[in-house]
Amino acid sequence: MPRIVGLQPIKALICQILALLCVLALAGRLARFGLSPGWIIGVQGLLAALLSRGFGQPVWWLPIHLSFLPAAWLLVQHPLPAWLYPMALLLSLLVFWGTFKGEVPLFLSSTKVAEALSVIVETEQADSLIDLGAGLGSVVTPLARMNPRLKITAVENAPLPWLILAWRCRHLPNVTVIRNNFWQCGLADYAIVFAFLSPAVMRRLGEKCRREMPKGSLLLSSSFPVPAWTADEIIELSDSRATLLYCYRLSATGCLLD
Repeated sequence: MPRIVGLQPIKALICQILALLCVLALAGRLARFGLSPGWIIGVQGLLAALLSRGFGQPVWWLPIHLSFLPAAWLLVQHPLPAWLYPMALLLSLLVFWGTFKGEVPLFLSSTKVAEALSVIVETEQADSLIDLGAGLGSVVTPLARMNPRLKITAVENAPLPWLILAWRCRHLPNVTVIRNNFWQCGLADYAIVFAFLSPAVMRRLGEKCRREMPKGSLLLSSSFPVPAWTADEIIELSDSRATLLYCYRLSATGCLLD
């Protein structure tokens, strides 16, 4: 099935509509098998999830597709006050702004990631680090406390996570919090670039790093490798997700060092 180019919410809407049309067309036959409306709605969610993979959506969209119509069905059966719906939409926009505008959801890192970064910072004797998509500061805040001489730039675009991030870093003089799209942030002034993003953007991130990162600097990617790049080291962390930290060192020509 061809990939649809565009924003992920548009792809998601197409998947949901196509799955709903299929279920409506087969509703009579499904009912003859004794399936209740609840089961039929579940089939719609499964079809939407399968379609999302065909359209090339990231894996984290699967639970959204599986639960969307069942959740709507439950709300119809147990109606909530009308004002809760626009409030929920507003809250979703504030938290998942990066997801709606691009392809990077909000991920939270464990303290083990910050501890591993702290060791790397000390080994490299690095004086600067930028966190691309810092979220709520789950890496930035402990890292700043463990390395008070390290100058950290924390970039976050979603309004509510940025606000929480700025509040958490208000007493950390070595952290600069920026609300911006990280694609617009230059990387030439940093010894270490840290990112915990999404498989959908890693190729583009690799291209940006090749262009902008200085010789000898490190790209550290949590969980997601850069396609076609060979990591200098892959560190497996002892957190609940067994997080993999991919370490890439850049050369003067923008290629990986051997």
